Amino acid sequence: MFLKKSFILVLLLLQGISLFAQSDFKLIDDTKKTPVADSIPVPDEVTYALDHMLSNWFVSKTRKSNCDTTRFDHHVPDSVISTRLRLMPCVMEMPFNNYVRSFVDLYTVRRRNQVSYLLGLGDYYFRLFEQVLDKNKLPIELRYLPVIESALNPTAISRAGAAGLWQFMTATARMYGLEINSLVDERMDPYKSTHAAARYLKDLYDIYGDWHLVIAAYNCGPGNVNKAIRRAGGKQDYWAIYPFLPAETRGYVPIFIAANYSLYYANAHNICKATIDFPKAVDTVMINQRVHFDQIASVLNMPKEQIKMMNPQYRREIIPGDLKPYAVVLPMKMTGMFIDKMNEIVAYKADSLVNNRRVEVSIPKAAASSSGSKVIYHTVRKGQTLSGIAARYGVSVTRIKQWNNLRGSMIRPGQRLKINK
Repeated sequence: MFLKKSFILVLLLLQGISLFAQSDFKLIDDTKKTPVADSIPVPDEVTYALDHMLSNWFVSKTRKSNCDTTRFDHHVPDSVISTRLRLMPCVMEMPFNNYVRSFVDLYTVRRRNQVSYLLGLGDYYFRLFEQVLDKNKLPIELRYLPVIESALNPTAISRAGAAGLWQFMTATARMYGLEINSLVDERMDPYKSTHAAARYLKDLYDIYGDWHLVIAAYNCGPGNVNKAIRRAGGKQDYWAIYPFLPAETRGYVPIFIAANYSLYYANAHNICKATIDFPKAVDTVMINQRVHFDQIASVLNMPKEQIKMMNPQYRREIIPGDLKPYAVVLPMKMTGMFIDKMNEIVAYKADSLVNNRRVEVSIPKAAASSSGSKVIYHTVRKGQTLSGIAARYGVSVTRIKQWNNLRGSMIRPGQRLKINK
């Protein structure tokens, strides 16, 4: 384990931004070159994530509230915000400056409606984040990192290709054991990606020993942070290396501090939590058969969009349980019915939804061939025998053995047999 972790730490230090950047923030204006400025521009990707969350299916199911969030103080003094930051029960430093103030205003004034939804979604996601962070002995305030990464959208994909709640790039995700293929993308699995993010953050802390540098490296990669440290004369402090960081990372720590402040002190700014019909109690069922979301939705009479939001890692709405056991997350009240009706679910429109891939293909006879026979290749399935295959094609077992140079009758699943018709 020690050697494996050491190897990962070496890779983290050697690799550049192309491999480890967790998002592709683009600043609207990069004219400010020093850490002293009247204002700081909002990263495009933060704005995009906040806007995109309004199309979230569960957000569309928000119940109306009697809480009036339109009445609030637009001008909370800097001293009040600074004092509140100092009083937050945090391990990580939460300093105040004009950059932090700018992003506090973003959340508590200009985007307060989205903060309301973030608080509502947090009832589902924050419990998971806190459990995993606590298990790994990491600061609980890191639970707000996905707020600025993805606005708690598990299917968020950046222009650079980072995906999921924690915005993992493909190479980083695979380093931390996440599966990514045409059917499954575990970067979008809330549970597995959170565990991977915790391990990644721990590895970064082993390198820097400073949480502000850790989350900066999470954004732009350890290589860029190391360059900034060298250019700052070896100072390992985020605010000291600030001018030497990539433009898209300079606002990352201030907006992280602002997100922590805004969600922690939402009530003080009269931001009410949205009531979102997200199932609070869920359960996981392991399945070993290929199942389509349409089959589950139709048989259990539940919205397919709900299944998609609870199982965002399945890219084509297919759970490929026939390849290996996979988990499906459902509201707890539906899991019993799912288990009882599993056979009905698997059978529902199976030919059109899941059994629509060819496993054997007839090969046309070559034009120059003088033979009148047709060659078929049969792929052996589990439980099939030579005698059963011979009966299916109307030939003898002996002929199948001759055509395939078989000495005995043993065959294995996946084996291709030549059949002359």
